[in-house]
Amino acid sequence: MDLNTVVETRDARVPAPWRPGDAWLGGGTYLFSEPQPHLRRLVDLSRTGWTPVEVRADGSLEIAATCTIAQLSRCAKDLGAQAAPLFEQCCRAFLASFKIWNMATVGGNLCNALPAGPMISLTAALDGQCLLLAQDGVRRRVRVADFVTGAGRKDLGEGELLRSVTLPARALARRTAFRQASLYGLGRSGVLVIGALDPADGSLAVTVTASTVWPVRWCFPLPPTADALRRAIASVDSDDLWFDDIHGLPEWRRHMTYRFAEEIRRELGGTTR
Repeated sequence: MDLNTVVETRDARVPAPWRPGDAWLGGGTYLFSEPQPHLRRLVDLSRTGWTPVEVRADGSLEIAATCTIAQLSRCAKDLGAQAAPLFEQCCRAFLASFKIWNMATVGGNLCNALPAGPMISLTAALDGQCLLLAQDGVRRRVRVADFVTGAGRKDLGEGELLRSVTLPARALARRTAFRQASLYGLGRSGVLVIGALDPADGSLAVTVTASTVWPVRWCFPLPPTADALRRAIASVDSDDLWFDDIHGLPEWRRHMTYRFAEEIRRELGGTTR
């Protein structure tokens, strides 16, 4: 897609006042996928030199917003953490072309805030925190589960930049279970449910994306019974929660969410009813 309203591309390393019509350019796989008539200038992040994935001294993992899906997949293979398989499962949930795989970024996937965004699924399930940089230099941190506020909506101010997402060491040590469903063999996710069991205290977190318009998480101090899990899901079950588009009706998404959550409960926490 030619963005014929864009008149300038600016290097993000060179400070300049933010103005109406500006947009951050990461991999560009969304920006160049459809017309963007409101854009006048792109602020290019590709030469910032941010390390794609970095293990911090405390064992946490910092993923740069500019990290591509291909880079994340490669780094995860050498991670050695209990939750490492979840990275590849979420990367493969893209069902992406070669071009998307090598150009799409983790930050772009989060900032698009689409229900089917698998990087949202991954980072929300592992207690990810977004580092946001405002134009005046103010920094703030927001949980990924709170960053996405609806289909296509996120907690991001005008000109604010998603710099990175940090996954805590404790989350990386969890045993995970992954369930995904699509109406089509190569279609985007209609339902995606992730369970994460903490070996330190036996707590279980269940995270739902794709079927819901924003990430939904339930945290149990111990693996719940089947009835307790159903009651937890039912407590937030409302007509405005379930996403409705060509990739799945709300009734189907709701049904599969209940089904996958129970499968994950059995896989990670036993079969107590």
